[in-house]
Amino acid sequence: MAMPAIAPRRWTAAQVRELPDDPPRRYEAIDGELFVSPGPSFPHQFVAGEISALIRSYVRRHGVGAVLTGPAEIEPDEYTLVQPDIFVVPLIAGRPPRDWTEAGKVLLTIEILSPSSGRHDRVRKRRLYQRMGVEYWIVDSDARIVERWLPQASHPEVLDHLLEWRPEHSGDPLVIDLAAMFNSALGADPV
Repeated sequence: MAMPAIAPRRWTAAQVRELPDDPPRRYEAIDGELFVSPGPSFPHQFVAGEISALIRSYVRRHGVGAVLTGPAEIEPDEYTLVQPDIFVVPLIAGRPPRDWTEAGKVLLTIEILSPSSGRHDRVRKRRLYQRMGVEYWIVDSDARIVERWLPQASHPEVLDHLLEWRPEHSGDPLVIDLAAMFNSALGADPV
């Protein structure tokens, strides 16, 4: 379960990086609070792979960014270090950035829900990404839906059919047929 760590200290991103490598656990800090999550399940990884492939093809075709998958890090301030399942950063002079400092911003973040991550993804990470001005997708593989949060939204747009993403300067939007994507990643819906 993605729970705050017991230690009463305020963690920095640098301190989180110094924690021992402990796969498959993931260590993150938001506003100085440490969170530890277990490794992802196979279905989680299948969905992450399918979505990242669709987005990667789109951003390459339109030259709008580069796709990263966890455990890559976002460090918006010294007390925050998160590892989204998938995120998109802008290209720097036509090439992918070398690190977070060079990227400087995020175009899109995506988390695939796990039984242990729901509250963390829907509350803490959502608030963080909205504060950063980033579009945020929460993918619920069990329900086969995507909650799409825009930076200023007070409620998500809940999508179960088509998902469109139109980054700045991209031309045509990326359109994801959610049923087809989930079926490709997980097999036919058992309903």
